[in-house]
Amino acid sequence: MSVKAPALSRGAGLVLGLVALVFVALLSLAVGARSIPLSTVLNVLASPDGSDSAFVVWELRIPRTLIGVAVGAALGVAGALMQALTRNPLADPGLLGVNAGASAAAALSISVLGLTDLRAFVWFAFAGAAVAGTVLYVIAGRSGASPVRLALAGAAVMAALTGFTQAVTLLDQNALDQMRFWTVGALERANIGTLTDVAPFLVVGLVMAILLARPLNALSLGEEMGRSLGAHLGRTQLLTLVAVTLLAGAATAAVGPLVFVGLVVPHMVRAITGPDQRWIVGYCAVFAPVLLLLADVLGRVMAREEIDVGVVTALLGGPVFLILLRRHKAVRV
Repeated sequence: MSVKAPALSRGAGLVLGLVALVFVALLSLAVGARSIPLSTVLNVLASPDGSDSAFVVWELRIPRTLIGVAVGAALGVAGALMQALTRNPLADPGLLGVNAGASAAAALSISVLGLTDLRAFVWFAFAGAAVAGTVLYVIAGRSGASPVRLALAGAAVMAALTGFTQAVTLLDQNALDQMRFWTVGALERANIGTLTDVAPFLVVGLVMAILLARPLNALSLGEEMGRSLGAHLGRTQLLTLVAVTLLAGAATAAVGPLVFVGLVVPHMVRAITGPDQRWIVGYCAVFAPVLLLLADVLGRVMAREEIDVGVVTALLGGPVFLILLRRHKAVRV
């Protein structure tokens, strides 16, 4: 009983998280510039009647909510993988330079090719994230790199790509105008087509994260102990980098870079799940979308004009992270 009880409590917590996710998703469908009663939302979901409310729910808010769920899950899981890989509880997907790679490629595609449609440069943004991940892997030593070396290599890649993006946008007014709406991070400009474009990468990344949970658990005990348990350091690092690149790269390409989601959520769920990466991945996939959709709903009601979700996550994430640091100074990944 003593072995099963924690698993049962963690399972109950995961179910509770799913219930919270459904509730927040319904809230996302109901709240906005035009508020729609929850009963009306449920009615038009069950039977679209061609009304204005049905149009708002089906054409505007369902795509926005779905992209929020997908991106939130991707960023939360990517953050958990990043913290496990680097053994650094302060790590997030941005530490790899993935977000910076996506931004650099998006800026270049706008400046050189004149792209303006989101779906047009999503692919360039994702390619930039993939290139950044590849460069990081080469710089870090290809296999068996230490967590510190990975973090330093990621910081170097991020700094170089951020500087490149700033140079492009400063020299090209059109690129600056286009990028300023994308780099803040927003859900409302994404649509079902965008979600369809990035969904295969997100699915593959999530499956890889689930499969990598056991070897990451083994390596968290130390390299020697991990090898004795059958984990291969170089292969696990490479596959984890690929998974993070798929998840964070696709999410960033779809909605722009969002901060703190991949950093804060793993901290929050680890207090419930403990260090087991299998539970952490599952919890992050559920609770990160809850946080992101809540931030998006808050952005719709905080001011007269809607505030992009990237701004809200930054405003909420900073204080929450400081509180977590104070309460969990002794946390070890």
